[in-house]
Amino acid sequence: MQDQLREVAEQARADIAACETANDILNAKARYLGKKSLINSLYGKLKDLPDAEKPAFGQSINKLRGSIEDLLAAREQELKNRLQEAQDSAKTLDLSLPGIIRPRGSLHPLTIVRRRIEDVFIGLGFEIAEGPDIDDEWHNFDALNTPPDHPSRNLADTFYLDNGFLLRTQTSTVQVRTMEKYPPPIYIISPGRCYRNDKPDPSHSPVFSQVEALVVDKGISMADLKDTLQNFARIMFGEDVRSRIRPHFFPFTEPSAEMDISCVACRGQGCRVCKNSGWLELGGAGMVDPAVFKYVGIDPEIYSGYALGVGVERIAMLTYNIPDMRILFENDVRMLRQFSGEVL
Repeated sequence: MQDQLREVAEQARADIAACETANDILNAKARYLGKKSLINSLYGKLKDLPDAEKPAFGQSINKLRGSIEDLLAAREQELKNRLQEAQDSAKTLDLSLPGIIRPRGSLHPLTIVRRRIEDVFIGLGFEIAEGPDIDDEWHNFDALNTPPDHPSRNLADTFYLDNGFLLRTQTSTVQVRTMEKYPPPIYIISPGRCYRNDKPDPSHSPVFSQVEALVVDKGISMADLKDTLQNFARIMFGEDVRSRIRPHFFPFTEPSAEMDISCVACRGQGCRVCKNSGWLELGGAGMVDPAVFKYVGIDPEIYSGYALGVGVERIAMLTYNIPDMRILFENDVRMLRQFSGEVL
C-alpha cells in the first residue's frame, strides 16, 4: 500500500510541475482531489486493510493529500505571477515602436479671424485697447451721442444690470475710455465681445465679437477712412477685392457710412451669397461726431477722426463660407477639426 502512495505522490509532482495554464491546474485538482480522484480511490482501499493498519494508512493518505494541495497552490501562484509579469512587460513603453497619434486641438475659427484682423491693423500702425464687458450707460450710450429715447437703449435691445450698468452693446465703449485717458494722436482697435438682446438666427446672436478702429489726429478726413478700409479689405480678402462706402446714419459719427466689399464668392459678378448684387456689407464707419469729442474733452476744432467697426462672425462666415452663424457657437468637433491646420 505504501508503494501505491509513493507512486501517486511522484505522479502528482510530475503532473503539477507540467501545468502551464489555469485549465491545467483545474484538471490536476480534479484528478488528484476530486470525487473520482486517485486520493479518493486510496481512501476506498482502507476497508480492505486490517483494523490495526487502517489508522497509519489513513494518516499517510491525509498527509499526501495535504502535500498535493500545497503543490497545486504553489504552482497556481507561480502561473499567476508569470502572467502578471508578462502583462507588466507589455505595458512597458517601447521607444522603438511608432507613437500613438493624439487628437490635435486647434484654434476656434473666430479666434483665427480675430487675430488676423488684429494683425492687419497692427501692420497699419494701430495699437490694441481693451475695456470691460460690463460698463455704464454713460460710456455705452451718452458719451456716444445716443440720446435716452434712442431705440437701442430699449430693454428689448440691451441687457441691463443693476445700478445703471449693462452688458456693452458695442466695443465703442473702449474708444470712449481711451479718449478719456490718453490725449491725441490716437490710433487704436478695440476687439471684444458685445451683447444685444437678439434671438439667435442664421445672422444674429445675443453674444458676438467686434473689432472697432478709432483714429483721432489733426487733419483726419473721410479720405483717410476710405484708404484704411481699402487696405484692410485687400489684406484680409485679397488684392482683387474692391471696396466702397455708402451713406448711412450712426449717432456717434457724422457723416456716417456702411462699408461694402466686392463679393468674395463671385468676385463681384453676382451670386446667391451676395443676392446677385456683387457686394457684401462689411461694417459701419464714419467721421467721429464733434459732440463725442466734447464728451471726452477733445477739442473738435483742433482734432478730427474716424471710427469703423467690423463683425468677427461676419468675416468668419465670409472667409470660410459658413451659411449660419449659429454653427460657430455649437462646438461641433467635426467642424472645428477642419481648422487644425490653420496657420496665423
